Amino acid sequence: MLVLYGTGEGQTAAVADRLGAVLAGRGHDVRTVDVDDGAPDPASFDAVVVGASVHAGRHQPAVREWVSEHSDALAALPTAVFQVSLSSATEGGRERAAGYLESFLEDTGWHPDRIGLFGGALRYSEYGFLERLVMRRIAARALPESPREDTEFTDWEEVAAFGDDVGAFVERRLGER
Repeated sequence: MLVLYGTGEGQTAAVADRLGAVLAGRGHDVRTVDVDDGAPDPASFDAVVVGASVHAGRHQPAVREWVSEHSDALAALPTAVFQVSLSSATEGGRERAAGYLESFLEDTGWHPDRIGLFGGALRYSEYGFLERLVMRRIAARALPESPREDTEFTDWEEVAAFGDDVGAFVERRLGER
């Protein structure tokens, strides 16, 4: 099983690693790959999970290009997508987050079998001065209480449950072959 992801600041990589661990715990042979490290051909896998983060309303171009390029291979496999964004951190922002993913799927023509939306993280301590100012403004608009220090919004139980759901779905689909 391939877990391919694009990440901006590392939270999507952490989610991909956790999903890979959950799937491996279910007995799957999992390869977790950052799209920037050279993305493999999905046709050599039994199932594919793709993850991307959202920055300024858009996903990583490399993930978008890979999905578009491999849309035929993805259509023939059990697939899932997950998105990591600050918008997914609040109930009110989830609709906006879903819109980002809907645009991504429309643009790529992909129809994954499972979808996960997860809150991201603010890592002020890792940002430069200008990026810290921009992220504080974004957080002030997106969150009811804007944190002033590093904060993680990812619900790890939700990530694990998504991994179990994807694993069970893939097991059923592969059993039907």
